[in-house]
Amino acid sequence: MTGGQASGEHAGVIRVVVADDQEVARAGFGALLGTQPDLDVVAAAADGAAAVRACREHRPDVVLMDVRMPVMDGIEATRRITAGPGAPRILILTTFDLDEHVYDALVAGAGGFLLKDVTAERLFDAVRVVAAGEALLAPAVTRRLIGEFARLRPRPPSRGPGVLDVLTARETDVLRLVAGGLTNAEIAARLVVGEETVKTHVSRILRKLGLRDRVQAVVTAYESGLVHPRTGG
Repeated sequence: MTGGQASGEHAGVIRVVVADDQEVARAGFGALLGTQPDLDVVAAAADGAAAVRACREHRPDVVLMDVRMPVMDGIEATRRITAGPGAPRILILTTFDLDEHVYDALVAGAGGFLLKDVTAERLFDAVRVVAAGEALLAPAVTRRLIGEFARLRPRPPSRGPGVLDVLTARETDVLRLVAGGLTNAEIAARLVVGEETVKTHVSRILRKLGLRDRVQAVVTAYESGLVHPRTGG
């Protein structure tokens, strides 16, 4: 999926692959999603390699991806799935809100993450949000996770302070607010501009920095030192 245009959107149904090595989890998530008329579980996978194959065969819009799986883990599977054109969105499933592997998955191209004890309504909403091309960044725990692991890990040379030099002053301001977890509407209110103007700024930021989505923009903001871990500013 690119630019928010997924195959399932055109048909009115969001196609989902569930990847988890626990059969109960696969069945449970599949059953929940199956209760919604606009969500269709097209395949289930017990490991990362099977998830990659399922995506090639079924071309889903969203993948619910566990991190710890045999044969190929969810991080490598995410990296491979998101590398190609028209890739589905990846929602990482984790048991712990500060799972060190989730940060790696976000960097690999995941669009967000969910705790496995998520409520049914939250699950449905999350799948719809990422299928529409938005990153799942609203929960404060996501910002805390990204900030914590950006703080703990060495800063990649490619993501040092100079990486942001291509941005204008206003684009830098917008990126700082995106990294703080603000929505486009909240950023518009903060900067006293229209929401469409904010959307344009975000699109330019992603293009200039060569980023896939808002999640990667947040990671870059932390790794470049624009936003400080823990404080979010």
